[in-house]
Amino acid sequence: MLVVSGGSTSNAVVRGRTGESVVLLSGDLPEVLTDRSVDELLDLAAAVLTDEEMGMFRTCLGALRRGERLGRRRVDVGGAVLTVYYEG
Repeated sequence: MLVVSGGSTSNAVVRGRTGESVVLLSGDLPEVLTDRSVDELLDLAAAVLTDEEMGMFRTCLGALRRGERLGRRRVDVGGAVLTVYYEG
């Protein structure tokens, strides 16, 4: 599972080309992780992710909200800096 933050687009949950789940978060963390936005994101994710992936996603969101370090890469796409968080 990849969680990508920093774009100006709306939040989304999609499948990558190899079937992995990808969660796109607009804006910067932790501002994007308010109680309301997390609830909306979990509702959105439930339509795409399996039960196992939902568990991983909840764990990942909890870690991000607590400021815990996850694996992270920064990518510049046309001047927009995206941060990719991943387990591992």
